[in-house]
Amino acid sequence: MRLSVKKDNEVTVLKNQLARALADYDNLRKRTEDERQLWVKFSAERVLIKLIPVLDMLASAQEHLKDSGLAIAVGEFKKVLSEEGIEEIVPRKGDPFNPQLHEALESVGGGKKGQIAELVLTGWRFTDGKIIRPAKVKVYTSQAGGKKEELEQEIARGD
Repeated sequence: MRLSVKKDNEVTVLKNQLARALADYDNLRKRTEDERQLWVKFSAERVLIKLIPVLDMLASAQEHLKDSGLAIAVGEFKKVLSEEGIEEIVPRKGDPFNPQLHEALESVGGGKKGQIAELVLTGWRFTDGKIIRPAKVKVYTSQAGGKKEELEQEIARGD
């Protein structure tokens, strides 16, 4: 009788060990798949980020050449980026300067302080909000021609 109880206990212990091992294996499989998907996403993001300056050059060429074929290519390029979760940051003249989305390159007089005077270069971000490159802008201030750092500090203080 004792032998039967001992064997039953051993079987129970082995079943528990097997259940834990299977659960550990399943967790490892899930974690490995999650890490693989993250790696694939990260790799794709890196490639897309490297292509953005190429798009900038094509868009600049299209502005100067006014070529319809180039315009179609630029549009398709932007469509692909959008489908991959990347969107443009395109502030308009008069929009408030936001240091989280914009980089002030120059200050200019003649407008309402703290507002965007001109878009110099389009910015880009992921749809989840992560900034790839802030939009490069000129900003109105009370002093024309100020330094970039002074401008950003002034806007941050709300002067």
